Amino acid sequence: MTWTLTADLDDYLAVAGGFLRSRPVHNTIQLVALDSLEVRGPSAFGNVAPLFGWWRSGAGPVTAALLHTPPFPVLLTRLPADPAGDPAGELAEMLASRGRRLPGVNAEQGDAEAFAAAWSGLTGAAWREFRRSRLFRLEQLTPPDPSPPGAARVATAADRGLLESWLAAFRQELADLGGPGAGMIEDRIGHGGLTLWEAGGAPVSLAGCTRPVEGVVRIGPVYTPPEHRGRGYGGAVTTGVSQAALEAGAAYVVLFTDLANPTSNALYQRLGYRPVEDRLVLKFEAQRPS
Repeated sequence: MTWTLTADLDDYLAVAGGFLRSRPVHNTIQLVALDSLEVRGPSAFGNVAPLFGWWRSGAGPVTAALLHTPPFPVLLTRLPADPAGDPAGELAEMLASRGRRLPGVNAEQGDAEAFAAAWSGLTGAAWREFRRSRLFRLEQLTPPDPSPPGAARVATAADRGLLESWLAAFRQELADLGGPGAGMIEDRIGHGGLTLWEAGGAPVSLAGCTRPVEGVVRIGPVYTPPEHRGRGYGGAVTTGVSQAALEAGAAYVVLFTDLANPTSNALYQRLGYRPVEDRLVLKFEAQRPS
């Protein structure tokens, strides 16, 4: 019962791909990230090589997996409750022995806290809560009524300047631990993954979506500049992107929300999204002197 770590994407997909695909909604972050690595190459998220891993009991099936694409936190699937092993502690030991630098961990709350405690004990790094998020899945799309004026249109290369500005503002508000990676905007434009809501002839809101992966399309980011908020544009553009995903054949449409933002959580539920699971991001920081 142990972890296997590798930098080889093909090996990871061959061994752990079936496990990840068995729960495509719950594992949407991992599957979308792997899709990006396949399409955009190993530098899709930054200049540090990604690291992959899986946990299995002897010759048994894979029951947990990890993905680390710096500068993002290490991403864990739900860890198994194994009385004969300590998946969180053993993983922390293996990563620390490799000298892997981690900005944080993204996992189910108990798993995140167990890993952070082990990592802190090994490295002396302090940790704090950074974000609680909730995964939602669309059940029955309910468009806003009344809908705000305007219409959705897919963004093109001519919108690049606006997209760069708005996505930078979105990341600043979100205070994320990682950036978009080189080529993200071009990739999204290339597959129609960014949509603008226009009102009065001008863009007023933005929603993105991923390529379908195992039948799942994930919506995000959703951003409305401050001067256009409170008019229903975010709900309208999210509805437009969600409807387009369904019409294109998506089996599931999902999105994540920040639980600290009650406005967006209430909005998406009005649109027909229902909770699936919660995740916790813990940030690692240098230990303060006593």
